Amino acid sequence: MIEKNQTWELVPRPDKRKVIGVKWVYRAKQNTDGSLNKLKSRLVVKGFSQKYGLDYMETFALVARLDTIRLLVAIAAQMGWKIHQLDVKLAFLNGFLEEEIYVEQPEGFKVPHKEDMVYRLKKALYGLKQAPRAWYSRIDSYLIGLGFERSLSEPTLYVKKENGKTQLIVSVYVDDLLVTEGDQAMLANFKTKMHQMFEMSDLGRMTYFLGMEVTQSQAGFFLSQRNFAMRILNKFSMQNYKEISTPFSVGERLTSQSNSEKVCETTYRSLIGCLLYLTATRPDIMFVVSLLSRFMHCCNEDHFRAAKRVLRYIKGTLSYGMQFYKAKRLRLVGYTDSDWAGSKDDMKSTSGYVFTLGSAIFCWSSKKQNMVAQSIAEAEYVAAAGVVNQAIWLRKILTDLNLYQEGAIEIYCDNQSTVAISKNPVFHGRTKHFSIKLHVVREMEQAHEVKLIHCSSEEQLADFLTKTLGVTRFLHLRTQMGVCNMRAKEEC
Repeated sequence: MIEKNQTWELVPRPDKRKVIGVKWVYRAKQNTDGSLNKLKSRLVVKGFSQKYGLDYMETFALVARLDTIRLLVAIAAQMGWKIHQLDVKLAFLNGFLEEEIYVEQPEGFKVPHKEDMVYRLKKALYGLKQAPRAWYSRIDSYLIGLGFERSLSEPTLYVKKENGKTQLIVSVYVDDLLVTEGDQAMLANFKTKMHQMFEMSDLGRMTYFLGMEVTQSQAGFFLSQRNFAMRILNKFSMQNYKEISTPFSVGERLTSQSNSEKVCETTYRSLIGCLLYLTATRPDIMFVVSLLSRFMHCCNEDHFRAAKRVLRYIKGTLSYGMQFYKAKRLRLVGYTDSDWAGSKDDMKSTSGYVFTLGSAIFCWSSKKQNMVAQSIAEAEYVAAAGVVNQAIWLRKILTDLNLYQEGAIEIYCDNQSTVAISKNPVFHGRTKHFSIKLHVVREMEQAHEVKLIHCSSEEQLADFLTKTLGVTRFLHLRTQMGVCNMRAKEEC
């Protein structure tokens, strides 16, 4: 591939330029089911010896957000489209370099009688700090050259339009491309052009992406991480533990000031890292995992016991995931909620929000606020500011995809004071200490971009992202947000 791509050229060793070493790296190839296959070798550059300003400048490369990927799935389910996956072989070898870089000849592949010469790189190699950035620049310019428009709000999202209609949508995640279509002929033409430019693998319809198992059918899309969840249970020897109905005990409040015995931080961090990755398709564990991640530096037996309870819950819901299907209308709706002084350590509150396009939720968040709220209304207002910012971003992406949202985006909140404060500033005595940035809620309300609507606590979908719930309430909300068993999809 290096020779085929004309990645380098052999030149005399420069006098005043540093020559970077290279090495061979061997790794096992991972199958879609998580098992390991044969070893693969790769030539990489010793990038740790590069110097900023001399051997590289910009290194940051954008990748698609999980919210964007789930949004594409929700849109495809609504439109009756299928999502196809393309994989670029050795993508980083295609990126053009702007810097002048020399590397040593690889061991075992030195050109006879030219052992003292070095390679001058025309394109990137794996290991270079700027390799991801160079590849993104290459694929970005090529897609724009094919007539795609790059989204201003999500730079890894590309849209091709014709006569005002969306024909193709492409999402880029490093060397993986997700393509969903409204025109089969245009999709086939796009795949042909990509094969002509890059060494590609056409993986057909998306079935496995970033650890997510994807089932596409006439009914819609089903996203799960069953195999990954099983690997977590095996890794922490939880296969034989008793299953449990909820991931967290009602009324339990964890703290870093407990006198419980300390546990191994490495094991705890590994467990929480695995659970955080699992939240890509499991919003039902988002709150408790977010809560447990606050104790990475001071984990004890109480925290580890709570984390193992999550594993017991996962054991009983291995086949659960997100079910996306065609709804009556494609309408963006948000829900926002907050607890008050839920953190026992610093009395800060937790914000939570979800967004749906009619079927399952595709966007969710559970995050501790960075300030101490002096009232429930203030905590809810801080949460509302976060959901408004997210709503504006999602609206821009949908506009780029020709899916215009007419009128204000409805956001449901179960606190009447928050709704009242967002509509007019009559409660000056209670809100005079609010941070100025929080009043984006009121500004967007007056601009008719969003509309806060009061709802009852029973109708609040974001409730499970801010506090622990009883079994009946938790199971009801889990079904409402689209999390169900793959073997019993009629539950959704």
